[in-house]
Amino acid sequence: MEENFFERVYAIARQIPEGKVTSYGAIAKALGTARSARMVGWAMNACHGREDVPAHRVVNRIGVLSGKHHFEGTNLMQQLLENEGIEVVDNQIVDFEKHFWQPEMTKP
Repeated sequence: MEENFFERVYAIARQIPEGKVTSYGAIAKALGTARSARMVGWAMNACHGREDVPAHRVVNRIGVLSGKHHFEGTNLMQQLLENEGIEVVDNQIVDFEKHFWQPEMTKP
């Protein structure tokens, strides 16, 4: 179950457009498992070294780079987002609502 769940999380993360972000909770809700935001976080943490999963585009529900300590280097997550035109100040995405991407509900 867990590995399948992680792959479903990655399938949604791959759909996040460049220059947009989404939240752990939005991914969980799209999977039909609204209370599993923490599991989505675990999945994102487990995808180290998978360049096909844009984990830097997944943040917490208020736009804070809560997963940044899982990236190599001190500011890699922020740098990746800034390279896509997203401004980050004090680990917080500026104009979070403007950059937020809502994933579609998926079938289990």
